[in-house]
Amino acid sequence: MKRLLSTATGLAGLLLATLGAHAQDQDWQAVLDDAKGQTVYFHAWGGEPRINAYIQWAAREVERDYGVRIVHVKASDTANVVSQVLAEKSVGKENGGAVDLIWINGENFASMKKNGLLAAPGWAQTLPNWQYVDVENKPTVTVDFTVPTDGQESPWGMAKLVFMYDSARLETPPSDLSGLLDYAKANPGRFSYPQPPNFYGTTFLKQALADTVADTSVLSSPVDESTFEETVAPLFALLDDLHPHLWRQGQAFPKNAADMRQLLADSELDIAFSFNPGDASGAIANGELPETVRTFVFDGGTIGNTHFVAIPFNSSNKAGAKVYANFLLSPMAQTRKQEPEIWGDPTVLNVAALPANEKALFDAMDLGPATLAPEELGPVLPEPHPSWVAALEEAWTARYGAGSE
Repeated sequence: MKRLLSTATGLAGLLLATLGAHAQDQDWQAVLDDAKGQTVYFHAWGGEPRINAYIQWAAREVERDYGVRIVHVKASDTANVVSQVLAEKSVGKENGGAVDLIWINGENFASMKKNGLLAAPGWAQTLPNWQYVDVENKPTVTVDFTVPTDGQESPWGMAKLVFMYDSARLETPPSDLSGLLDYAKANPGRFSYPQPPNFYGTTFLKQALADTVADTSVLSSPVDESTFEETVAPLFALLDDLHPHLWRQGQAFPKNAADMRQLLADSELDIAFSFNPGDASGAIANGELPETVRTFVFDGGTIGNTHFVAIPFNSSNKAGAKVYANFLLSPMAQTRKQEPEIWGDPTVLNVAALPANEKALFDAMDLGPATLAPEELGPVLPEPHPSWVAALEEAWTARYGAGSE
């Protein structure tokens, strides 16, 4: 009798699972039906030609296979896109918004979430390719700068701060922030960073803050204005010491990561940095950096996070946006994105759990001569709470902005 009950229970469970999967398939088919013929306006940073080319490739694939047209609206500052959506909400534009999908993370996601500018929670987990996301080993795919995503943004790629140097000119790179300061003093003008609020400049500030703050636990909470100056005093003491030895004596700064990369290629800088572990290999493959360039990280770890795509609350084409977001999560798209000559952006997927034929694509990939192996990338330092971004940028500008270009 017990065996019969056990068998019946097992069959019932299997039936429920089958019905659930069938319902999910039907739900997704409804999304595909709604999406067909839609034009999705994807607002994404447009400052890197390789990334722009990848977005266009993905757009062609989605239009061919699903009948969804993707228009890349190239943004110079994601905060401006957030302001656009906020302005639409302030005038009561609940539908027909100009932004269908946005490339986002960090303080911009926190702002959109706080102001109710995002599509309803949970949509990301309804994407069929969500099943491949490495939620267990990559916790930042569900927590964005300490803020839970609640399924209101879909992970696209992983990021980690890495430094680049030309091994033909520099034999042993510095192993920590103190070593970088010593190198800059001994080699004036051979290092610099972009001026905040440029993303890469702000990232360098966050790294330096994490390396100098007395108690890193304060960074996981909102900024306390009453203790802010005391907390960041060691950071700005270090920068005061560093700036006279920067490229152009800290009176001008590289425009962005691409500018740093060019200065490294032109032998004006000995050390540059990127938020993409595969950036140097990609630049070598594309003839942008010499073959002797290599990558290093600090011994104590470097800042890392996940970048996402999100759908605004009043998107005109939510179904099409979901179709594109789902494609960006596909093993095929994630594999191509990680190829150094394409983008070199690390995957958000659990490669070990992929079907054998798709896992093989990742396993066979040559990440390039300058890309560190996962075990060489060192610890990932968590991003501070989003409120630290504006506070650091304002403090930096008040201290150094007047003398910069």
